[in-house]
Amino acid sequence: MREQEMADTQLIRKIAKILDEAKTSNAAHHRKLKELSAVRSKSPSLHQFSVAFTKTLTPLFQILKRTSSVERVVRFVSAFASARDPNDASVSDEFLGDFLKFLLVGAAAANKTARFRACQIISEIILRLPDDSEVCNELWEEVIELMKFRVFDKVPLIRTLAVRALSRFVNDSENSDILDLFLEVLPLEQNSEVRKTIVLSLPPSNTTSQVIIDCTMDVSESVRKAAYCVLANKFPLQSLSIKHRTIILQRGLADRSLAVSKECLKLMTDHWLAKCCNGDPVELLKYLDVETYESVGESVMESLLRAGLMKLHNGESIQQYILQASTNERSEGDLADYSKRIQLMEPEVSLYWRTVCKHLQMEAQAKGSDAAATMGTEAAIYAAEASDNNDLLDRILPETVSNYIDLVKAHIDAGPNYHFASRQLLLLGEMLDFSDATIRKVASSFVQDLLHMPLEHEVDDEGNKVVIGDGINLGGDRDWAIAVARLARKVHSATGEFEEVILGVVEELARPCRERTADFIQWMHSLAVTGLLLEKAKSFHWAVEPTELLQSLLLPGAKHVHLDVQRVAVRCLGLFGLLENKLSEELIKQLRISYVKGPFAISTVACKALFDLGMWHGPEEVDRAMGLNILSPVQEENMPSSPINFFDSDGDLNIKLVDLLYAGFATNNWGRALENDDSESVQAVLGEGFAKILLLSEKYPSIPPSFHPLLLSKLISLYFSDESKDLQRLKQCLSVFFEHYASLSANHKKCLSTSFIPVMRSMWPGIDGNPGGSSFMVSKMRKRAVQASRFMLQMMQSPSYAKGTGVEDDNGCKGSPEIIDGSAQPSVECGEEGLAIRIATEVVRFEAKKTPAEKSYVVALCRILASLHFRLSEQGPVKLMSRLLSRVCECVLGEKDLVKELKQMAERLKGLVKDPDQDLLQDEAKLIFGKLDLEFNLDVDGSAAVPETPAPCSTRPSRLRRRVRREEVSSDEENSPASVKSVVPTIPSTIGPRSQRASKTAAMTKITASKAARIEEDFDEDEDSDVTSEESDESNELTD
Repeated sequence: MREQEMADTQLIRKIAKILDEAKTSNAAHHRKLKELSAVRSKSPSLHQFSVAFTKTLTPLFQILKRTSSVERVVRFVSAFASARDPNDASVSDEFLGDFLKFLLVGAAAANKTARFRACQIISEIILRLPDDSEVCNELWEEVIELMKFRVFDKVPLIRTLAVRALSRFVNDSENSDILDLFLEVLPLEQNSEVRKTIVLSLPPSNTTSQVIIDCTMDVSESVRKAAYCVLANKFPLQSLSIKHRTIILQRGLADRSLAVSKECLKLMTDHWLAKCCNGDPVELLKYLDVETYESVGESVMESLLRAGLMKLHNGESIQQYILQASTNERSEGDLADYSKRIQLMEPEVSLYWRTVCKHLQMEAQAKGSDAAATMGTEAAIYAAEASDNNDLLDRILPETVSNYIDLVKAHIDAGPNYHFASRQLLLLGEMLDFSDATIRKVASSFVQDLLHMPLEHEVDDEGNKVVIGDGINLGGDRDWAIAVARLARKVHSATGEFEEVILGVVEELARPCRERTADFIQWMHSLAVTGLLLEKAKSFHWAVEPTELLQSLLLPGAKHVHLDVQRVAVRCLGLFGLLENKLSEELIKQLRISYVKGPFAISTVACKALFDLGMWHGPEEVDRAMGLNILSPVQEENMPSSPINFFDSDGDLNIKLVDLLYAGFATNNWGRALENDDSESVQAVLGEGFAKILLLSEKYPSIPPSFHPLLLSKLISLYFSDESKDLQRLKQCLSVFFEHYASLSANHKKCLSTSFIPVMRSMWPGIDGNPGGSSFMVSKMRKRAVQASRFMLQMMQSPSYAKGTGVEDDNGCKGSPEIIDGSAQPSVECGEEGLAIRIATEVVRFEAKKTPAEKSYVVALCRILASLHFRLSEQGPVKLMSRLLSRVCECVLGEKDLVKELKQMAERLKGLVKDPDQDLLQDEAKLIFGKLDLEFNLDVDGSAAVPETPAPCSTRPSRLRRRVRREEVSSDEENSPASVKSVVPTIPSTIGPRSQRASKTAAMTKITASKAARIEEDFDEDEDSDVTSEESDESNELTD
């Protein structure tokens, strides 16, 4: 026995010596693996070696710090266990099985250090293990099951190692549940390193592609970078859909992190461009469908050009698409048929040349500016680079303007399939020189042809004409109209020349409209050119009187029988009003009528126009144009917003602009103007418009401040309603608005505080007549209201922005911005104190006997109340809240956890009081309530103590058993204000056993009596427990 122990000790020493030498350097691992393998082969038995080996490694499982020497030992041990000796493979497999059993014990240990080291070695072994290793299936299943269990470990590093260990089996058909596990855990995982490991472990498939692409929007930079790495190495370009390709490039190239954008650029250049497109950028653009995703194509080309990865070959230019005419053709004048000389471009080619030319022009301008700003050799270098770029641009562009015009005309005449290429070529016109009078005359004639080009249309089965495009802009496409306008502005660059040319075209096109001989397509064409003029013009310095345009074209168009004509005309009316110095009554009246009486498509455009005019000129100027009586600010402050019967008004009644627009919220008959455009909705326009007005409320003093909480309440309710679920643009707009609104001004927080209770009342089912429904719907509505309350609380507690104005010193220089100090802190009505008092007064207004809806409403309000904080400087609100808190607790005595939170709040308030001996005066309470616009009678002489639950018994010891009956009081008496006792810690020595028993008996009697009263009170009271459970679940949710 002694000899056996000595042999074991000697074997442990040999193994320890080898491990000590292996931890010094990785270079010695190969030699030490041979030595350790020789020790194993010379051992009397494999079992003896395995025991000695595990004993030697035991201290490793107690080291949590990941030092370099410890990590070398882990790698060495893992390599030895996974290595298979070709001379004795069975011994290696048997040792691996014994060692894995040892590691499984450590991986299941309660100690996190042991679990970590065991999972680390298991993951290393699995990743290093050769395919021909033989381990029994039962052992592998045990390892896999334990690693799947460790994916949910509370330690993130252990979860990472478990995922790493399972990554080798994720492709096995026998272990398909591992992939399902990864897909289930990934969206729920909070640690970025674990998410990164899961992403790197996902195999390529249709199921995982969307998951990995979603990770390109992960909050962690490392996870996003890992997602692009996986997409580059595991997903060929052809295996992804066009939509997925564009999403990947759009997100990656615009990523805020330089490392992520570089990884995306590497994916695009090294894998997609080099391997799948043979280095041809035009071929890459063909994979992206640039006609649909033009912005993505532009980003790709700009990234390649900035990175210097685009090399133009000799002879490549736009000129190669223009065939030179022969001498005989020139002499015979056969140049009219330009289509024979033009080779049509594909969409990808046209975008390619447009971006290349734009890049060269910008580079030449930048280098020229640098040359002008420097001197000497540096300036000469910059000038030479600018000259080279200009020369290359001249070689690429058409030789003459006539050739350019022929090229564009050929593509226009080729039909709608070349519409995209035509627009790209039009944008190239900005890079040409039109300074010569002859060239400008030819280009002007071409611009006239573009403006006179009629709208495309088709005839349906019933013989009706249907306009192709949006029906608003020139050519039915806003991008086309912008391209034409930019070319026209380049050709007619003199002051007033652009407006004069467009106005001449408008007069010519409007002649049939004035004579009432035009069909609706001619009307729309004329109004589209008019809209282009009004949109690009800066003022009304025209040869033609603007009033004539208004009376002869715009107003008749707004009254046209065809709805598409009305829509274009109403848009032009809005643009016309922006250019007017003094708004005309007829214009405003027509916009109001179109908003009120028009179909939803026209009402949407009219609503936009009214908001634009109101924000540009001011709401009071719009009302003054209608001849409405403009009251003084004091009168407006006291003037309530009266309800408006929306569809009974003609838009010309004595209704102010803001009231008229707000009335649109209460209308349920709005529809959707365009099925595929969520921004074309009256509700979306109203929400976005009023959000802008609230954000810039200081610029609109004519809107009374008392109206702001009403608007804010409506926006918050709209944001959380089902109506805005499909209005993604509105949701995005309001999310940005709410993020900054409360932090910009103290008045904004005052408005938010005032809006809190109205929002909760409007959203809570069963309050103020709000409909309820099934238990599921009631629960859903309550959860939504709770989310809204927490959202508003988060806004109230957001820090205010520092003042943007700096302090000027004696030299007139501005210093750092002023930070709001303690003396300039917001007043009580703008802070959390005001909100707390509003909530408390709302709670105590409810009677002791409440409906289930009222109980759940009060509980939700009290949970928000317990989260509010008070400032030490606000002594009056602190004392007032201490008084109110005792009455608040009486309303929620049945909620023990909530009462506990309110008691903690009471203790915090008690610690803030500077002078506890000085009570709150009645006048001080009235002053605070007056600041908050609250009408509430508070008994300042009453007790400010928070009631106990159950009420405490008397500290007087009881001597007789029959005194118990006298101490048992009814639940009504205990809950009454008169029975509320001060919270004074009882002295244990004064309470005898009989008194404790009496207190317990009284408490049990109270609970029994209250349960019986609750059952008799209402049969539907069972819902209250559901509300409480829902509330507890909702407390764990966070609203984004």
